[in-house]
Amino acid sequence: MRIMIVDDNPVNLIVIEKILHNAGYRNCVKMASAKEMFEHMLADKPLPGYEPVDLILLDMMMPEIDGIEATRRIMRTEKLKDIPVIIVTALGDSAKLAEALDAGATDYVIKPINKTELLARIRSALRLKLELDWHKDREKKVQEELELARQVQRSVLSDPVDTAKLRIRASYAPSSELAGDMYAWFAIDEHRYGVIVLDMMGHGISSSLVCMFIASVMQDAITRRVDPENVMRELNRYMHRLYNREQFLHYYFTAIYMVIDTEQRTIDYVNAGHPPGLLVYDSGKVERLASSTCAIGFFETIEVTKHTVAYDEPLRIVMYTDGLQEMIAGDEEEALAILTDIVVREREADPTALLDMLVPENSRERQHDDMCLVVIGTKEGANGDENPH
Repeated sequence: MRIMIVDDNPVNLIVIEKILHNAGYRNCVKMASAKEMFEHMLADKPLPGYEPVDLILLDMMMPEIDGIEATRRIMRTEKLKDIPVIIVTALGDSAKLAEALDAGATDYVIKPINKTELLARIRSALRLKLELDWHKDREKKVQEELELARQVQRSVLSDPVDTAKLRIRASYAPSSELAGDMYAWFAIDEHRYGVIVLDMMGHGISSSLVCMFIASVMQDAITRRVDPENVMRELNRYMHRLYNREQFLHYYFTAIYMVIDTEQRTIDYVNAGHPPGLLVYDSGKVERLASSTCAIGFFETIEVTKHTVAYDEPLRIVMYTDGLQEMIAGDEEEALAILTDIVVREREADPTALLDMLVPENSRERQHDDMCLVVIGTKEGANGDENPH
């Protein structure tokens, strides 16, 4: 533990240092003014042998910068604000002492210094510093683990697809929290793709882990079961495995899953409690992919309603998660109207550009949930060539 003593009186510096040395605190540094203290601690290049300071004993009455103003500056400085400050003063003015505490001082000692009292207050302040350092270290490790989890989560998101008859792209704007949004698509055969967009309940590590569990079984469920009814029942079966009756843990997610057949020009889909997707035709007609099935994981068995849409002109399919909807507007219908208007108007915009139009970067400081936007475009194609890139 390193203690800095700041006092413009050389005698006080010697006395306090002697008390500390006798008590076993031998790693001390003396400063004759607050200005000298800041020059030492905020130097662009730390002096040789520089060590972080764990506690500052700060005199109240000093020239240029007094103890109260120095404390305020310490609390405003990111590098220094976690260092406890004990004010050492000959003033018994309760108003001044209250001002020092309001400025951020941890404690105070009245001169002439009582050795026992000084050491007790130092021990108390150092215990607080030790505990704060432990929590900061734990928080740093947690944040590192969360960032790793975010990277893993992003790594399972599907890459863009561009074939002769189909184009699939997405934009993903993560929040500062770990969440459970996900999209994926898989080639079923030469003419069909299975595409899913889902939003896991809640935030944090548990939602992310459940999302990764579903991601691990997703490809097998889609490529083996194919049909939206069967895929949704299969995913529901996996989700129900996680249900813990004793701890009342019940995980679920909303989703739209569809199979796009570019040869038959059909879209089979199930919307399980998810915000409505949009079918935007080149002619300007817009249809909604409305919800007709409950969220996945609520019940052991579920009734699944599949819908089929046939198309005879190029169209775009737009799907998103509720994090985007909430950032556009608080009201669901209003958000959907804004989204529809922009998607119809901006026919050539990619998902990232659309996301920027809907939620500009400078408004994302209030974002508390992930935002996903998936855009699928059908093409006329040539000779049915569908080899995916």
